[in-house]
Amino acid sequence: MSLDNRPVYTGGCQCGAIRFRVEGALGDASICHCRMCQKAFGNFFAPLTSVRDAKLEWTRGVPKRFQSSNHVKRGFCADCGTPLTYEAPDGMALAIATFDHPEELAPTIQWGLEGKLPYTDDLSALPGYTSEDDPESAEFLKTMISYQHPDHDTDQWPPSGPRGETGK
Repeated sequence: MSLDNRPVYTGGCQCGAIRFRVEGALGDASICHCRMCQKAFGNFFAPLTSVRDAKLEWTRGVPKRFQSSNHVKRGFCADCGTPLTYEAPDGMALAIATFDHPEELAPTIQWGLEGKLPYTDDLSALPGYTSEDDPESAEFLKTMISYQHPDHDTDQWPPSGPRGETGK
C-alpha cells in the first residue's frame, strides 16, 4: 500500500529492461480470446487487467509499440519480446503475467469469445506434472541457469554476470 492506503503493484518484462509501478485500484482482470490478442501474445488468449483508474509509471525503460489496428496499440519489450500493454481509446491494460504477483489478479470476465479456441475449456483436465516430475528433463533442469529478471525491482540494470555487459 502507498502512504495514502492505495494498493501498489509492480512488474516488468522477462529480461528486466522494462519495469512498471501501478498505484491505485486496478480494473477487472480479464482474458481476451480474439484472434488479434492471440497473435499479440502468441498464446490461446491474452490475460489483461485495466489500469485506467490507477497511476501507471514506467520505472525502467518504456515499451515499444505496435499499432495492431486503427484503434489499438500493443506495447512490448523490444529486448525480450514480452507482451506488456493493450492501449485503446478507453484506457490501457497490462498483461497479468508481467506483474510481480500475478496470482493476485484472477480474471473475472472473458472477451472475444468468437475467437475462442475449442479446446481451451478442457485444458485443466489434461494430465499435469511439475517440471521436476519429468525424469527425461531432470539433467536439463539441473544445468539450467535462468537469466530471467526476478519478480521484484532491482537497483542495477543490466545485471552483471555470465550474460556480459548487455545483460542479454
